[in-house]
Formats: sequence, C-alpha cells, structure tokens
Amino acid sequence: MLFDWAQQPFHTLVITFVFAPYFAAAVAPDAARGQELWGLATGIGGLMIALASPVLGAIADASGPRKPWVLGFSVIGVLACAGLWFATPGTENLLPVLVLVALAVFGMEFAAVFNNAMMPGLVPRAQLGRLSGSAWGLGYVGGLVSLVLVLGFMAAVPETGRTLLGIQPLFGLDAAAREGDRMAGPFTALWYALFVIPMFLFTPDRPRRRVVGAVRQGLSRLAATLRGLPRQVSYFSFLAASMFYRDALNALYAFGGIYAAGVLGLSIVQIGLFGILANVTGALGAWLGGRMDQAHGPKAVVTVSILVLSLCCLVVISTTRSEVMFVPLGTADSSLPVLVFFAAGAFIGAAGGAIQAASRTLLVDQVPREQVTEAFGLYALSGKATTFIGPLSVAAATAYFSGSALGLSAESAQRLGVTPILALFLLGLVLLPLVRSAPRAVAE
Repeated sequence: MLFDWAQQPFHTLVITFVFAPYFAAAVAPDAARGQELWGLATGIGGLMIALASPVLGAIADASGPRKPWVLGFSVIGVLACAGLWFATPGTENLLPVLVLVALAVFGMEFAAVFNNAMMPGLVPRAQLGRLSGSAWGLGYVGGLVSLVLVLGFMAAVPETGRTLLGIQPLFGLDAAAREGDRMAGPFTALWYALFVIPMFLFTPDRPRRRVVGAVRQGLSRLAATLRGLPRQVSYFSFLAASMFYRDALNALYAFGGIYAAGVLGLSIVQIGLFGILANVTGALGAWLGGRMDQAHGPKAVVTVSILVLSLCCLVVISTTRSEVMFVPLGTADSSLPVLVFFAAGAFIGAAGGAIQAASRTLLVDQVPREQVTEAFGLYALSGKATTFIGPLSVAAATAYFSGSALGLSAESAQRLGVTPILALFLLGLVLLPLVRSAPRAVAE
C-alpha cells in the first residue's frame, strides 16, 4: 500500500499541478510551445512503456521476482525527477529537460507495473479488491499531503515571494529563480525513495526461478498470449473495455478545468478547490470501492462507476451559468450551477478512484497467477497506446460544433465537444458483460 503513497506525488507534483505548469510558463519559450513539448516528452515516456511493458512483464513472470524490476525502474525514475531541479527559467537547451521528463514517466510508471503484479500473492483473492482500493485511496492522500507541503511551504508566487500560506519559502528557496517550483522534482524523488523502502523490506516476493532461458520462455509465452488473445473473450473484452473507459476518464480529468473556465467561468482558485475536492473524494471512493469489491466483486464496482461517471458527464454537459440539467434558471447570477458542477466533480473523483482500483482486481481474474505481470504489461500497453483517442475525439467534436454553418456559440460548441467522453464510457460499459469476474466461491 505504501508504494501507491510513495508514487502518487509524481503524478500530483510533477505531471499535473506544479512542475508541468512551471515548465510551460517559465522554462519553455512560450506556453503554447511548452504544452507541445510537454506532451511530446510525456508521450515518448508513455510510448516506451507501451512497447516494452508486455515483453518485460513476460520475462519477469518467467524469472520470478518482481522487486528487482521495481528497484531498477525506481532508480531511473528517482534520478530523473531529482534532475528536474536543473530546469531553470529560460533554459536555452530544452533537450536534457525533455529527456529527464520522459525518463521520469518511464521509470515511475514502469515500477508500478511490477508492483501491481505483486498484489495477487500478498492476500487471498477475497481480500484483493480491498487491498487495491485501500492502496489507491492511500495514494490519493499522499498526493494531497505532498501538494500541501510544496505549495504551502516551498513554491512561492514570483510577484509576492510568498507561498500559498503567505510565508517565505523554506530552506531559503529563491522565488525569483522559481526554486520552489523546481523543488517539486527533488522532493518527489526524496518522498518516493523514503516511502518505498517498507515495500522492499517487508513485502514478500516470488522466489527466483531458473534464469537460463527465461527471456526465450517469456517471449514465447507472450507471443502465444497475443496469438490467442482474440479467442480469450473475457480477457480480450476487458482490455478493450478498460481501454475505452480509461481513455474517457483521462480525458475527463484533462478537460475538466478547461470546461469549468470556459462554460462556467470559474476562476483559477475555484478550479483549484474543485481539484482538491475531487482528490479527497477520489481517496474515499477508492477506499469504499475496495470494500464494495470485496463484497460484490470488481466487475460490479467497475459497472456502477461507469454509470456514475456517465451520469456526471451528462450533468456537466447540461449545466451552464444560466442552466442546470437543461432547465433555464432565469438569471446568470445563480450559484446553483457552480454547486451542481462541484457535486458532479465530487462524484467523478469518487467513481474515478473506485474504477481504477477495481480494474486492477478485475485484471487479475483474467489470467493465471503465473502470467499476471505480463497481463499488467498488456494493461499498460492498452492504456498507453490509445491515450490519444479521448483528447482527439474531444478536439474533433469541438471543431465540428464550432463550424460557422451550425451557428452555435462558443459555449455551446464547448459543451457539445465533450460528448465523446460520454460515448467512450458507454463503449466500455457495452463490453463489460463479456468480462468474467472470479466466482464468489472461488474468491472466498
């Protein structure tokens, strides 16, 4: 469980809230170029994971232990995150920074592939959903704690030289040089290196097998899996379903703030509060989802979560500054749309946490235990290889509805532009009946 606590600040501090905005605003030549380069670096890191994870997962299954793989990729991720300190404002040669970002994504997320594969050997199948949900919830809490520490005590607003708590940055960090923002990298590395230690010390691992021929054996089994995958209806359907609903969830997270600003006119502070609320409910949702998983199985949790997320999408699409659920309010000054949007965001966070935790458990039900690392590699491949579907479909729909021939306002075009997210959730839902979950008798 502490692995999720250790790793989540990488996503919270580096990928989302601190270093990424700093890179786009202060390191790159301009914000548009920064967004382009950031997408390129993280995309290359994700592509490396997509191409290598099934192969290395199959080799790991054949050789036995997962901890050596976790350690190797953790070292890559930690060193890359620490190196982000040297991304100073206005850096002329951005290539080293982009390489570090790609390596950080590669190392941190690859370590998670092998950590996830250890779960089935730690507890009985009946407790696996609870373990996954509790771990995912703990990760959300770790992300929030790390975010409060960095924004409250280290990262200062350049204009005032003070942090969000109104104090001078700790350790003499220079606000003008954006040292508090750059500290997100080394802080993430230190946090991860410290809190991942209990997993290495106290979590049991599989015994080492005969290494000779492990590469050939692993690759042969992977090739056999890929050839036979279309005939494994449940396994194949799960990978396809999870591909669609994970793409939808990632797009929902990516465009939520943009939608809130454009359609509802929320300020940056309000959007920040919205993000905090979604993270808090995400932790609670993952924790509760784990217990529902234990009681009813992961397939039920995934199904209910998709229905909740789809309903929340519909609520968001139907709400503007003057409408709630397509019903005009008669005034543009009502606070009800914002309250409805925040309520939808709370449920999105909770369902998003639950669905991601339950998906790990449901994947384990699709394969024999000796192939679980390979399965998590294919799971990573199906998620990384298609991450463009959600953003591109939203972009295409928005561009279509913005066409002058349709006569729609920019607000209406933006509302209709996010409808592909709802379609992706529904595609995932349609495929779920073909996915089997462990029978209760077997699970217990």
